[in-house]
Amino acid sequence: MTAPKLALTDSDLVALAVDVVVVGTVQGPDGLELAPGADAVAAAFDGGLPELLGVLGATGKAEEVVKVPTGGKLAAPLLIAVGLGKPDYGTEQVRRAAGASARALSKSKKAASALSALDLGAAVEGTLLGSYTFTKYKSDSTEATLAKVEFVSPAEGVAKDHKAALKAHTAIAECVAITRDLVNTPPNDLYPGSFAERAVELAQANGVEVEVLDEKALRKGGYGGILGVGVGSSRQPRLVRLSYKGPKARKKVALVGKGITFDTGGISIKPAAGMDEMTSDMGGAAAVVASVLLAAKLKYPLEVVATVPMAENMPSGDAYRPGDVLTMYGGKTVEVLNTDAEGRLILADAIVRACEDNPDYLIDTATLTGAQLVALGKRTAGIMGTDEFRDRVASLGNAVGESSWAMPMPEELRSDLDSRLADLANVTGHRFGGMLAAALFLREFVPAELPWAHLDVAGPAYNSGGPFGYVTKGGTGVPVRTIAAVLADIAANG
Repeated sequence: MTAPKLALTDSDLVALAVDVVVVGTVQGPDGLELAPGADAVAAAFDGGLPELLGVLGATGKAEEVVKVPTGGKLAAPLLIAVGLGKPDYGTEQVRRAAGASARALSKSKKAASALSALDLGAAVEGTLLGSYTFTKYKSDSTEATLAKVEFVSPAEGVAKDHKAALKAHTAIAECVAITRDLVNTPPNDLYPGSFAERAVELAQANGVEVEVLDEKALRKGGYGGILGVGVGSSRQPRLVRLSYKGPKARKKVALVGKGITFDTGGISIKPAAGMDEMTSDMGGAAAVVASVLLAAKLKYPLEVVATVPMAENMPSGDAYRPGDVLTMYGGKTVEVLNTDAEGRLILADAIVRACEDNPDYLIDTATLTGAQLVALGKRTAGIMGTDEFRDRVASLGNAVGESSWAMPMPEELRSDLDSRLADLANVTGHRFGGMLAAALFLREFVPAELPWAHLDVAGPAYNSGGPFGYVTKGGTGVPVRTIAAVLADIAANG
């Protein structure tokens, strides 16, 4: 996407030479009210703007968008009023309102927003993510025309910390957009080799060290999980390592993301209906690649290393089979009972390699199980891992608007992963607690003392429905903002 340029202004919204001005509305106790930041606009309408909006059907309901010609009362010819909901709205609702208004700005070239007076960071993220488009494969594509957005400064003048906030939240939104771009790229163009090449380009452009292991290096290194999953495809697997070390780095964080560039299910083939959405099965990998870039952009005082396994899970005469036993990186053996439980196999190899760096924290993320959608729906990630760090990650995810729920790993499910042939099996053989059993499988490869969080984002990483708030159709960029919040928290608090 081509994102609009963002700027801060302390100019009067009434006189700004833009195409459209955005203000917030609220469902007040006595009817529709204007949110803070719109005082000058309200005065320009002689206090009659709420009544006019009401005549046009506005209620202040969350994400409601109403357009009003200004009739010369403002320099801008158009006013957009976007709903924030109840008076106790919070940061996430500002973010969603900004996204909803940004989608309504597609025909405008220059806009100004008063939502930044409520929460600058939320307004910036919502506007950039709501205006996101992916039109690379449209033969008659035209990029969104929105070129610039000016945000009202949250206080008089433009303070240094406001400029820093604008820069930081712009970087976060840019990295979410990178993730969306990768997820939205079709699998004939994004396969392990090309994904690795793209990761190298992104890393080099942002001063991040990168290493790529091809199928020969994987074979030499003993990465049995990645090779086992990828052997059925003519497009051979890769393992990509991205490393960033910030100034005065005090903690080391390992990131691991599932990079299945397309998942047919292998020999245990999936139903045809909905299989096209398996282009998104590398959403976890895209998120951790973008998260390392973000750490570099924001110069976190951390060492952040992403270990990213990439493979295509295809059925063929060479594909791995139910009943095979794989020797994983590090030596553990796994009996394959279902080739559609492939993500945990490539993650296990990557987790063992990541832990050889002796990190202080480990975060892995994956579009791992259909059971996540059954348990938590399409918008809430399941977070598992060591109790304290799991809860910390879930809390931070919720705080930035990426809905998260801490889940247990019941010990009684562990014995269901026992294998008659190998150290463990890749599935339990029953459908109960599938998300939790997958996390228990991964736990077998994580050192017991290491703070670890596993984020299952099978639903939240991809939006197959219509747009809402700042979320567009297709790749969502989840959980980049959660990981960003965790990295910032570790940088601040250890």
